[in-house]
Amino acid sequence: MLQASVDIDTSEALTERQKAVLDAALRLLVEEGDQLTMTAVARRASCSKETLYKWFGDRDGLLTAIVQWQASKVRVVPVDGKGLTLASLTVSLARFASDWLKVISSDTSIALNRVAIGRAGSGNDDLGAIVLENGRFALARRLKPVLEAGRQAGLLEFTDAEAAFRTFFGLVARDVQIRLLLGDQLKLTDAAIGGDAVRATQQFLALYGAKTGPQGPLEPDDFRSSRPEI
Repeated sequence: MLQASVDIDTSEALTERQKAVLDAALRLLVEEGDQLTMTAVARRASCSKETLYKWFGDRDGLLTAIVQWQASKVRVVPVDGKGLTLASLTVSLARFASDWLKVISSDTSIALNRVAIGRAGSGNDDLGAIVLENGRFALARRLKPVLEAGRQAGLLEFTDAEAAFRTFFGLVARDVQIRLLLGDQLKLTDAAIGGDAVRATQQFLALYGAKTGPQGPLEPDDFRSSRPEI
């Protein structure tokens, strides 16, 4: 699998011009799906193919960058392991859940995953592997340190960080992503996403929380990001 020339673990790694090109590529992906080409992206983004090849290497590199760009929108709130409290841990988990729900319910994410699923097992390219490595697996690498910090602070109890992460992921996603991929016109408002994120976080803490003393009810506004909508 070819990796993109630009490594996009966070949006800060990109120039504004590169962000604009990836946004153009995402819009094309929604419109054309499997027919996305470097020529079409260059035309839509008003740049040369030479520039695209310099930045991303090839079409697989561009697809990798697109997936990384989407995944970078799911932020993990940094936690201080020494001063970590149940309240700050809860906020970090809930913000992650909210951001992730916004990403997977976006038209671009749905289109990207449909293309990857359609090609799975065909041997045509590595898009499925690209989506897994730079999507789900990358998000696990970001969140597991938060879970480990929670365990070290005596707030969480688990023996396997991967199993704990998968449980949290499942509580957040439920059947939302598969319904959207199959064409269900599910409308997720900010309020609905906030409520789902809170609910998933509280359910996770009920399963893995070592200390669940009084902290007051968690509200969506407690963790809502000030970043622009995805």
